[in-house]
Amino acid sequence: MRTEKELFDLILQVARDDERIRAVILNGSRANPHVPRDMWQDYDVQYIVSDLVPFIDQPAWVEQFGDLLIMQMPDSMGDPPPASFDHFAYLMQFADGTRIDLTLLTMEAYQARTGDSLSLVLLDKDASLGTFPPPDERDYLPQPPTPKAFDDCCNEFWWVSPYVAKGLWRGEIPYARFMLDEIMRAQLMKLLVWYIGMRSDFQVNPGKQGRYFQRYLEPPLWQQLLRTYADAQVEHTWQALFAMTQLFRSVALQVAAHFKFAYPDADYLRVLDFLHQIRGTPN
Repeated sequence: MRTEKELFDLILQVARDDERIRAVILNGSRANPHVPRDMWQDYDVQYIVSDLVPFIDQPAWVEQFGDLLIMQMPDSMGDPPPASFDHFAYLMQFADGTRIDLTLLTMEAYQARTGDSLSLVLLDKDASLGTFPPPDERDYLPQPPTPKAFDDCCNEFWWVSPYVAKGLWRGEIPYARFMLDEIMRAQLMKLLVWYIGMRSDFQVNPGKQGRYFQRYLEPPLWQQLLRTYADAQVEHTWQALFAMTQLFRSVALQVAAHFKFAYPDADYLRVLDFLHQIRGTPN
């Protein structure tokens, strides 16, 4: 695998050698001073270019970055693909294990975007980008919930839980697991982000999809969260469902108390009784 220095040297050399590329900006985890470095981190890079069209029309130009294992061009996906672009990304996984997520955009398109606090200027040929503050996580910190957001989160969680139970009763594992792992879990993760936020004064980044939850959840809560993951066995999924309902209620009560929100505990009691009723019904 190529080293970080080798990759940065290559990214910058390509930009220096191409007059159409006017600036290079680093984003993401490699610009984040709080993220431990490892060999698998992506290189999230923006090239500010004078014209997008030549780069889009001749995708073979990216071969100079290395031996591609697989590549995705998400902005051109769809049937039919978009007719025009204000930016274009090449997501490149290389055979040596390195990965570059390269986004091309014009200066006009870049200036029209909302700034990213995890940004570091690597090259600015025209001195047109100005001075960036040191990269930090301020754009990635969670925000406190509103009463409506909290109420909606609880309602969606308890509303969907009988779907899981009915799917398990019918033996419809893919359906039950989708409802559990996609919809219910999304609300649980949202709630845990608020919980971590309230304990840290919303000054830490819990990471995408719970990436850093283990850092910020107390060990018993972390173990409870792990129990909400199951294999494809019906009985194990029942256990994960009830572990999730217990964890959600426990954390929701604390979040509600902290923010002085009303918690719909009557919904929990009725729904939990219904889940047990479904489980105990002969099929």
